[in-house]
Amino acid sequence: MTQKLFDMLQERGFVKDMTHPEQIKNALNGAKKITFYLGIDPTADSLHIGHFFALRMFRHLQDAGHNGILVIGGATAMIGDPTGKSDMRQMLSKEQIAHNIEEVKTLARRFVLPETTIADNADWLNKFTYVDFMRLVCVHFNVNTMLAAEAYKQRRETGGLTFLEMGYMPMQAHDFVHLNETHGCTLQIGGSDQWGNIVAGTELYRKMHIGENVPDILGLTAPLLMTVDGQKMGKTEKGTLWVAREKTTPFDFYQYFYNMPDENTGLLLSLFTDIPMPEIVAMCATDIVAAKKRMAYEVTKLIHGEELAMEAVAAAMALFNGGPNAGAIPSAELKMKGEMNVVDFVVASGLLPSKSEVRRAIEQGGLIVSGEKITDPKAMVKPAESILLQKGKKTFLKVVIK
Repeated sequence: MTQKLFDMLQERGFVKDMTHPEQIKNALNGAKKITFYLGIDPTADSLHIGHFFALRMFRHLQDAGHNGILVIGGATAMIGDPTGKSDMRQMLSKEQIAHNIEEVKTLARRFVLPETTIADNADWLNKFTYVDFMRLVCVHFNVNTMLAAEAYKQRRETGGLTFLEMGYMPMQAHDFVHLNETHGCTLQIGGSDQWGNIVAGTELYRKMHIGENVPDILGLTAPLLMTVDGQKMGKTEKGTLWVAREKTTPFDFYQYFYNMPDENTGLLLSLFTDIPMPEIVAMCATDIVAAKKRMAYEVTKLIHGEELAMEAVAAAMALFNGGPNAGAIPSAELKMKGEMNVVDFVVASGLLPSKSEVRRAIEQGGLIVSGEKITDPKAMVKPAESILLQKGKKTFLKVVIK
């Protein structure tokens, strides 16, 4: 018997907070299909692993037949969500946000169904005058209640909460109301750090419809991705774990998950694979090392595709675990102050003697840098502690950066 959607989400660890538990369970498990939405603010020109986790939940709902709307916050990004921040976010220019929106849309489309509606909340929020928005929306927000919300806690404690940031919650809340009016949207999903903003949307809707016989709109959050020691997943020594391979290579992505504590393996397999739960439990109990390798590979494949995931595994095996030429992988030292063109880098490393040979290797699809196949001779190599070069299937060189 096929497991019902809500029951599956709960079993696999996707469910944290709910505004209306029974209604949400019935809506997701029932035969009637609903419209739901997820919001992502384009505060960077890529998605990070936290966004992808939310998109994974988004796709589960879509695969069950529900209609998903992805809202890219072109308007809310002009302010920046203060949730969990000790300082005010850096304000982005309109040009930066426009660029980020296109990048985020391109990446997000890889993980959602082709027919997904992708909207920009600037399309409706920018139509308001300041006074009209204050009168229509902000009149329903009590400042004392807002200040008590977790969303503003850290900013309030540091004494630096600005009036600009106070406007974020009403704007996001209005998104939910607007999507309900225009698309019949009845459910918002997101990470648990968005709980206060999601509840604000359901409350705004309720207050705007007092005395009317209208059904509730609902909010559902997933837990934040956390390591067993309480650290937020996605932070590495090099910075954020990005989805875009130009910002985090598939090799670094694979290594991040392989280096996760053993205790996180089962959770990550449940969240990022469709392997049945009894099989996951058995895998982790029988051979945790094999389970971790499977987990790191599956997550990398989900983000970057099978080919790049396999290349990342091969590079890791060659460098660390006794793969091809293990024990005899030559190394070289190279001084590197900043980014270098990949052709110059490979020649300087000594892997290949001339630029023409490097370009030929790239054209033939035979040059891999830290698990990522190079297709453009104009690509740049970023500094790292060590960089693994691979030509073909058997030639490796570990470049130690000084």
